[in-house]
Amino acid sequence: MVLPLLKLGTLALKTLSKPIAARLKVEAGKHPKFRNFIISIAQGNHRITTQMQRRIYGHATDVEIRPLNEEKAVQAAVDLFGEVFVFSVAVVALIFEVQRSSRSEAKKEELRRQEMEGLRQRDEELAREVELLKSKLQEIEQLAQKRGLAGVFGFRHAHTQENKSVASD
Repeated sequence: MVLPLLKLGTLALKTLSKPIAARLKVEAGKHPKFRNFIISIAQGNHRITTQMQRRIYGHATDVEIRPLNEEKAVQAAVDLFGEVFVFSVAVVALIFEVQRSSRSEAKKEELRRQEMEGLRQRDEELAREVELLKSKLQEIEQLAQKRGLAGVFGFRHAHTQENKSVASD
């Protein structure tokens, strides 16, 4: 029951992070210092992606890459910023899920270990009991060899008692 609710909660968290990311995009484009920072990030991202595309398609890579205009750079940066935010929320949710799962597995493993320990102790107790029974059986066998089978069970002794009582009557 907990697992489906947890998965539903992580899905809701991801869904709620998208409007937050959109709001961050709007605010990021308005703040002047942050705007300059994200423009530089956008220009760097533009250069890297353009170079990668040129290498993939086999075009010349030593050609100068024209920078984006300011509005396109801001838009690209805030889009990147929003995607990074949503991605980081998803990563955090994934890490949380993996940790929860590993804790659950550790608990299961501990229960299995305790069960195996109980079985091992029971096995040792049974082995001790078997050894005790073997030693008692050996004693009985030794008595049987010394007295004969009837002597072990006291038949001769009881029979001899009867003969003495009959003779004395």
